[in-house]
Amino acid sequence: MRTFIKSWIPQCLWILRSSSRSFHGNNRLRTSQIISYYESINQCKKELPEYFNFASDVLDEWARLEKDGRKPANPAFWWVNDEGQEVKWSFEELGSLSRKAANVLSGACGLQRGDRVIAVLPRVPEWWLLNVACMRAGIVLIPGTSQLTAKDISYRLQASKAKCIITSDTLAPAVESVLPGSQFLKSKLIVGQGSRDGWLNLKELLEVASADHQCVKTRSQDPMLIYFTSGTTGFPKMVDLPHSLQHLFYLCFFIRYWMNLTPSDIMWNTSDTGWVKAAWSSVFAPWICGSCVFVHHMPQFKSEVIAETLSRYPITTFCTAPTAFRMLVQHDVSRYKFPSLKHCVTGGEALNPEVLAKWKIQTGLDIHEGYGQTETVTICANMKGMKIKPGSLGRAVPPYDVQIVDEQGAVVPAGEEGTIGVRVQPTRPFCMFSQYLDNPEKTAASVRGDFYLTGDRGTMDEEGYVWFVGRADDIINSAGYRIGPFEVESALVQHPAVSDVAVVSSPDPVRGEVVKAFIVLAPAFVSHDPEKLIHELQQHVKKVTAPYKLCGIGTIFCHQCIHFQKKGNASNSKCGMGERKTHVHTEF
Repeated sequence: MRTFIKSWIPQCLWILRSSSRSFHGNNRLRTSQIISYYESINQCKKELPEYFNFASDVLDEWARLEKDGRKPANPAFWWVNDEGQEVKWSFEELGSLSRKAANVLSGACGLQRGDRVIAVLPRVPEWWLLNVACMRAGIVLIPGTSQLTAKDISYRLQASKAKCIITSDTLAPAVESVLPGSQFLKSKLIVGQGSRDGWLNLKELLEVASADHQCVKTRSQDPMLIYFTSGTTGFPKMVDLPHSLQHLFYLCFFIRYWMNLTPSDIMWNTSDTGWVKAAWSSVFAPWICGSCVFVHHMPQFKSEVIAETLSRYPITTFCTAPTAFRMLVQHDVSRYKFPSLKHCVTGGEALNPEVLAKWKIQTGLDIHEGYGQTETVTICANMKGMKIKPGSLGRAVPPYDVQIVDEQGAVVPAGEEGTIGVRVQPTRPFCMFSQYLDNPEKTAASVRGDFYLTGDRGTMDEEGYVWFVGRADDIINSAGYRIGPFEVESALVQHPAVSDVAVVSSPDPVRGEVVKAFIVLAPAFVSHDPEKLIHELQQHVKKVTAPYKLCGIGTIFCHQCIHFQKKGNASNSKCGMGERKTHVHTEF
């Protein structure tokens, strides 16, 4: 089986590198054969290879080709920041450093194969290094956004039973505040220049670590990543993503026809390291075909910095959220020249047709929108060569069978609204998540009939293009951030001024949606100054949950209810809450 993998990987890589020549002489494999191969696995007509590890089977293969001079001179990794600092790694350097990091995890941190580690880091080079190191050591990585608060971190530590946490010196105090309740934690690793009592320092350990490391032999179905994803009720669920070799087969098609990547390309994806889009578009997608991963570490999004970066560096493929594209066209990027840029992709929220048109006018480039979830990766996309219908999510990406279904899981006619579903019976697509960890009820509830339900409403036209309508539940998608109403409600009710609360979404021209909360004030707070109370509640929520879950300025009163509104001043409003909770009213 191992021999099969070693012969298959270069052939898959060859498809992405060139249509005219192979890495290995006569071993040519056309795209149609690749598609046919993974479809046969999906249909259980071929056996799934038992073992696969992305670090040894893909990255080390690129390092070998790089050493033999059979790969373009692009680096594997290119990182810059606003202070002018720069880091570049070849695939060989990435391999050496990641082996050292794997030895740190297995040695100083005392971790073993199958252990779980939480990494709460911004866009620093070490995040990429630790991704690969965990693969090599068979350790399950749980990425988290650096906006997580102490409460968020505490929940993740307890739910995941993580044995190690890796974070920056900035976030270390928040971690320490919840350590008394973290009975599973064995070690703490800090990424930064300074030292801290009780913490191991990654930089110091890397300096003395050995670069000799034998990559563990991971099975295709062994867990590789866990992501926490928000739900309508309850706290975030753990999505289990395996090492599966199938992901490689899927990505061959995904990269070639949506991301349009080759070994000569340099890809910049702006996703936060805590989101699954960073894994697929800043790790697996570019590196599987030998492309360069470009990263600009910016504390905050600035349109002028994005535009200047695209002008200054030879970035060929750019991926960012629709909200970012909206801000860029408002900035008017026609004033800039992007000499190397040739392909743009987006996902995470609906793309406004107006933004698509303006970007085309200002840059001459289309935006290829894709759609998917943490649980599924990309299931629909406007792929290279397809006719782009503005406002559409595109068509289903192989091997997914995407349909619009009703409440019973039956496919509805073209043009009729329903829930966007993925067929999982009689065979579950090989690229999907395996389960919600420790939550069999949620796993079972995600399927209706023969379909996994995404929770999004949509329609499909006669040509198979999918059109997004909205959320079937009340998950809030603000600028690509998925926010569970329950999480914000739980934070607000901890404040003594809040007697009752309900959180919903509110349309926003820039972010798509913003958080809207309806609050019944406790009697003792009804007469308080509204502006001061608004500020107090805002600061409270920011302390107990991630800041991206709160976007509020201004206030509106309605009886005992206060109404936070994102942009604007105090004004009058009528209660119009709807059915979710009565007599409760607020907007963020």
